[in-house]
Amino acid sequence: MRISWWTSVIVWQFADFTLGDQVVLQDDRHQAARPHNVAIIGAGAAGASSAYHLAQYAAAAGIPVNITVFERNDYVGGRTTTVTAYNSSDHPIELGGSIFIEKNRILFEAAKAFNLTTSSASLSSRSSDIPGPALGIWDGQQFVVTQNNEGGWWDTAKLLYKYGLAPIRTLRLMRATTEKFFQMYDAPIFPFSSLTQAASDVGLLAVTSATGEQFLRESNIGYLFAREIIQASTRVNYAQNLDHIHALETIVCMAVEGAMAVEDGNWQIFDRMVEESNATLLLNTPVKSLDHDASSGIYTLHTGSDSTSNFSTLILAHPFQYSSLTSLPSTLHTPSKIDYVTLHVTLFTSPHLLSSRFFGLAPDKPAPHAVLTTLPEGEHAPDRKTVGTPGFYSVSLLRQVTNPATGAQEFAYKIFAPSPSTSLFIARLLGIQLSSSGELKPEDVTWLYRKEWQSYPYEVPRRQFEQINLGEGAWYTAGIEGFVSTMETSALMGKNVGRLVVDQWIAEEKRMRGDHEARSN
Repeated sequence: MRISWWTSVIVWQFADFTLGDQVVLQDDRHQAARPHNVAIIGAGAAGASSAYHLAQYAAAAGIPVNITVFERNDYVGGRTTTVTAYNSSDHPIELGGSIFIEKNRILFEAAKAFNLTTSSASLSSRSSDIPGPALGIWDGQQFVVTQNNEGGWWDTAKLLYKYGLAPIRTLRLMRATTEKFFQMYDAPIFPFSSLTQAASDVGLLAVTSATGEQFLRESNIGYLFAREIIQASTRVNYAQNLDHIHALETIVCMAVEGAMAVEDGNWQIFDRMVEESNATLLLNTPVKSLDHDASSGIYTLHTGSDSTSNFSTLILAHPFQYSSLTSLPSTLHTPSKIDYVTLHVTLFTSPHLLSSRFFGLAPDKPAPHAVLTTLPEGEHAPDRKTVGTPGFYSVSLLRQVTNPATGAQEFAYKIFAPSPSTSLFIARLLGIQLSSSGELKPEDVTWLYRKEWQSYPYEVPRRQFEQINLGEGAWYTAGIEGFVSTMETSALMGKNVGRLVVDQWIAEEKRMRGDHEARSN
């Protein structure tokens, strides 16, 4: 979804983007040295950010570097990607990471530096001539909240009337919590060699070790607001309910002012990062296995029939359990497997609006453009995978589109659900009849695209996070996904690893220089 706080992936960051005050410039003795050869496995947000920031930190330090990025897909961006409605480049739709905000400075400043055009993803950016409220929150039985285009979550009297001070307390809680997180982008916390230690240093382990439900209750946020508003947000953003998702990710869902997206796809940020790093990009190149010579410190990567060696630094920039690697060398720590959400995304276009009847509304009362879901009063999720009575997490009318074959105005939709959206479900959702063979009629659903993602981890409460350094010259970015899983935080970890790598090179060179001078004396 590309609307304010209920978008599919919330991304944010609050650090300074500049490099000059972070790396001490070195003298020209680096220039005579052989370049450091770096292999990055994965060209998603973390891999692209690793390449981009490592290249900048190395250049600022005067260290020559050769970067090779291995990507098994035929595109850059990982889970940040677009597809085209009607198979027309005029109608790109975000399939993965959908929005970021101005305080997401890695993404925001990169988009600005690359001259990428951004557009608003707020309620007010929707077409006002489409009948019906802009938003509704449905518990499978009734709409507990509806909102028109004009209102905002924090300035509407309707919310205050229904929920008392809970919205204000939530806003204050969000700001207090994110202020702690902001510290992770600046010295003395950044760069951090241990995510667990960094989280402890800024006071966030108490937040990640509690459920959202516990944290909100202890913060005097009323149950009604938590269930009807905040849980709708955790479900649409992370497919998880408040009594299972940890509190930091819960708060992240509420920090979304100024939502925006890059026109034609957010993937362009990461594509340009790789390009600007001057890395060698190898698409359609899965790394099947790798070897590590402990005596020389050299890594050899095997990509099917080919092998590429002479890498002294390795960055594994995607979740290990979903890589093409089945194991790591015994000299390296193997990241633990964590449970990821299997999210089914369905995109389609249709001339029909959402059915009032499906949601139990009167025929003359249009359904909301975007419908988020929560659990009904008294229903609790027995486990972290429970979708509950509503049966899906959200459905959103993204925007009006023009069918290139007919010239007719239609609507583009996105559904998030725990299982594939069947033809029958889509027909009920639109209030239409299936064909005699039980299929959607092409005049009713003019384009359809389904995708299954391992979209983000189940953000269960935790106090320990995966280590960043896996061994000699080997680094891992995906541990941050159990802390906060967003495009921006993956980019943050990529930037953090880039800085750690260059800092290590500088330290090694100083040590070697000291040893040489000692021998000379």
